Amino acid sequence: MNSKDLIVWLIPFFPLLGAILLGVFGKYLKNYSGYLGSVFIVISFILSTVIFFTVAYGHSFTSTLYSWIDASYFKVNVSTTVDRLSVIMLVMVTGISSLVHIYSIGYMKDDKGFARYFSYLNLFVFSMIMLIMANNFLLLYVFWEAVGFCSYILIGFWYEKKSASNAGKKAFIVNRIGDFGFALGVMLIFVNMGTLSYSSVFSGIHLLPPYLITTIALLLFAGAVGKSAQFPLHVWLPDAMEGPTPVSALIHAATMVTAGVYLIARCHIIFSYSPDASNVVLIIGGTTAFIAAFIAMTQFDIKRIIAYSTISQLGYMFMAVGIGSYAAGIFHLVSHAIFKGLLFLTAGSVMHGMSGELDLRKMGGLYSKMKKTAITFIVGGLALSGIPPFSGFFSKDAILASLFNKGDYFFWIIGELVAFMTAFYIFRLIFNVFFGESHADKNLHVHESPNVMTIPLIILACFAAVFGFIGMPPFDHSIFYNFINKDFANSFNFSPAVNNYPWYLLSTVSVIAGLSGIYAAYVFYIKKSFDLEMLKKRFKTVYALSFNKLYIDEIYDFAIVKPMKNFSVFLWRVVDSFVIDGAVNGIAQWISVTSSKVRKVQNGMLMSYIFTLSVGVIALLAYYFVR
Repeated sequence: MNSKDLIVWLIPFFPLLGAILLGVFGKYLKNYSGYLGSVFIVISFILSTVIFFTVAYGHSFTSTLYSWIDASYFKVNVSTTVDRLSVIMLVMVTGISSLVHIYSIGYMKDDKGFARYFSYLNLFVFSMIMLIMANNFLLLYVFWEAVGFCSYILIGFWYEKKSASNAGKKAFIVNRIGDFGFALGVMLIFVNMGTLSYSSVFSGIHLLPPYLITTIALLLFAGAVGKSAQFPLHVWLPDAMEGPTPVSALIHAATMVTAGVYLIARCHIIFSYSPDASNVVLIIGGTTAFIAAFIAMTQFDIKRIIAYSTISQLGYMFMAVGIGSYAAGIFHLVSHAIFKGLLFLTAGSVMHGMSGELDLRKMGGLYSKMKKTAITFIVGGLALSGIPPFSGFFSKDAILASLFNKGDYFFWIIGELVAFMTAFYIFRLIFNVFFGESHADKNLHVHESPNVMTIPLIILACFAAVFGFIGMPPFDHSIFYNFINKDFANSFNFSPAVNNYPWYLLSTVSVIAGLSGIYAAYVFYIKKSFDLEMLKKRFKTVYALSFNKLYIDEIYDFAIVKPMKNFSVFLWRVVDSFVIDGAVNGIAQWISVTSSKVRKVQNGMLMSYIFTLSVGVIALLAYYFVR
């Protein structure tokens, strides 16, 4: 094993080692668990950075650890693909994970499950790294399920709370729906191609019939819909906010939920040969972006607002990869991971200073008491709103420009409308939390978070302010595009550009949309130029749809959950108890009754036996003569 291979395998090794050590010896390490778990992730980040520059100044390569399955023609290795796409994801995942781990030392300081928390977090990072580095679909699927399991145990980390345990179960079950389709897609690939290796599948996929390529692509996309919380499987992510806030920042904003976008980017050759499947990706992405932004506009739980924002921004990414702009989608993925991780961590800082309060109606005027948190939150909000020079401006505009120049005008309009709504709801949150009159409990001692929590916020805020410049417009001539697009150069361009409008014209529209949203929030919540209660009554139906999340959870509960529950009760009380148990118990009872009658014949009296024998002999003789 050469030095490159060694470094590659050490990247997942340290998080795995941390998960095992903290899981077994965490109760003895106590408060040192946080530092130890953080060190392991920082080491992985450093090694990921080394591999990043190795690929940047060299070339892609594969590394095989050992032969995993060798059964006739079914052969699978534990191998990695180290290319531009994977190294960008590795640096992003390990970098943000390092900051989240450090932040968690302060946030989870007094929690009784401190060591268990860091063990789970290390296990998640290991699983995510292996998902990114896998070079075959079976290994990808194994760690796809592993990150889902880690999400489940981290959402339900405070399992004593019924809401947390229910949220964990909901996330697990909803993800299984998408993952079932993903598993079928992997099986279909193997049945038709006889291999699960990326290189073999991608080089031979064009030989399959178009309908089969589309079927495989849609089944793979089903897994992406579940993992990335896209409509109609988006309902688990807002409830996942029951987990610790750093978990929300890492798993449900920056890493796991982006796995679906990564999957489509990794399988871009399959999708490029199926325009129909790519159109489905585009439609689902656009629908999700609009629905989630619409719902976020009226919510009051600060973490849920940011969660719906995550769902909406993932919709942008799916629109990008749906039209074949894979580089733009990955650029927004990384940019979003930075500023959305920042927003979740600042929300956690607000909760820390407000003794766990989440309702923005019980906040206000926190700027003077939590300046570091407020300023970094505003930076994250500006990045999310797409205001220059923050990163979201560059990455979101790369997607919107691609939509317009490729002739997808309807989805471009949807994207611009979502940009307005995004700026409105995030600054609605900012204005209500940090400015205006305080509505907090007067007995509450509001305070700034400790440095171990605010330093990661400042680092992420700095990256949110400068990261976008590597995607300077025009995007297809930027540093980021020229770096990563080499991995997408061999895909079939099914959606060529039909326009070539200057980037600054399209960017102007996007900036106006974002500034308009911020101004609208300012008018409503700072100047208070309108009576909000009157507007709620005037637009009662629209407000109710947004506030009640389009009643999607209620529809699922009525159409799916309750019928399934009632059917299960029927199977239990009728089929299981009456039919199955009834048959078994009935046979046993019949045998018991029959045997109790028959055993009376065997009474131990010689005269009875002689009498029975005589009757039998007479019966046989009678039968013989009558016959």
